[in-house]
Amino acid sequence: MAGGNQTTTEYIQHHLQNLVFGNHPEHGWGFAHSAQDAADMGFWAIHLDSLLWSAGLGVIFCWLFYRAARKASTEVPTGFQNFAEWIIEFIDSTVKDSFHGRNKMIAPLALTIFVWVFLMNLMDLIPVDLVPWAFSLLGVHYQKIVPSTDPNVTLGMALAVFILMLYYSFKIKGVGFIKELTLHPFNHWAFIPVNLFMEVVGLLAKPFSLGLRLFGNMYAGEMIFILIATMYSAGLILGIFGGFLQMGWAIFHILIITLQAFIFMVLTVVYLSMAHEDH
Repeated sequence: MAGGNQTTTEYIQHHLQNLVFGNHPEHGWGFAHSAQDAADMGFWAIHLDSLLWSAGLGVIFCWLFYRAARKASTEVPTGFQNFAEWIIEFIDSTVKDSFHGRNKMIAPLALTIFVWVFLMNLMDLIPVDLVPWAFSLLGVHYQKIVPSTDPNVTLGMALAVFILMLYYSFKIKGVGFIKELTLHPFNHWAFIPVNLFMEVVGLLAKPFSLGLRLFGNMYAGEMIFILIATMYSAGLILGIFGGFLQMGWAIFHILIITLQAFIFMVLTVVYLSMAHEDH
């Protein structure tokens, strides 16, 4: 928590700094020791904490559902089997309501997105000082454990959705997709530049809004947790008050965590449904 040799500003900046590995123009390949080092490493620097935490949570998701599938039985189901079946049925009904094409990949994709994003968001409920403190004992001084607060992660997922949108648009519509971009909304050759500009802007806005919406909401939630944590170094009374604030915000944040995972999943399904519609 804030205190000791750290000011409140330094404490906040420390908790918002990723563990970055890259090629520094002066020091070569290695880990960034400050925000300035991370900036000097440029675009191709890797946020190792976001990468490893997101991959690890993905492995946990796969293992949990694999375990549930292996132990599935028509007899009295276990509690986790009931929970897994409930999630699958919920995702399946949502996909049926939102997706109007025929593609067996959409429902598994929606399930993967919902559970994976939910698990990444759920990391925001871990006390903000716990994991960074534990890693500092190992000599690792920066550690962000909420991958969805990193725009590289959220925009990377949105980019994958965008690639699927383009793939299915060309696969289902063929030349018709080009006609959509050039002859809509004004069906005349003279308006092709205007149509193309409007449609391309609208097309590019989808992945950007998809990724930035998730990042913005989760980043704001993480920032509030960090700001409340600074109250612990301001005396006993403010520390106790900060503890109640943390509990209240954590309870409310559970709704945000779930809602943001659901929104990301639904928008992905809707965008892919639009890619399958051939006018």
